[in-house]
Amino acid sequence: MSFISFLDGTVAGAAQSASSTTQFVSTIVPFVLIIGIFYFFLIRPQNKKQKETEKMIAALKKGDKVVTIGGIHGVVSSTKEKTVIVKVDDNCKIEFSRSAIAGVENPESKKDETKSEEANSSEAK
Repeated sequence: MSFISFLDGTVAGAAQSASSTTQFVSTIVPFVLIIGIFYFFLIRPQNKKQKETEKMIAALKKGDKVVTIGGIHGVVSSTKEKTVIVKVDDNCKIEFSRSAIAGVENPESKKDETKSEEANSSEAK
């Protein structure tokens, strides 16, 4: 009789540990899914955007039309290691930190847009 009671205890212990493992997995799975969603929808795009901004700032050169984070439009007249001198008007040059440049205006892309608009309007006629 002691052998049978030993088997019953072993089987009951195995069932109990299986249910606790299942309960643990069912608790962890939602957290893993939430972390995955945050990574793919928030963290990864932000890192991608930050790398693009760093590339843009590193590629600044004389003659680029830029916009600062303060909304000032100008043309880069010279670059230094950590700063950029932006010509705002004929007699006005302002020195900005490279990180203060929000974007570069591409006159080439505007020309391409103008050409494509002209092509579309001539096709419509």
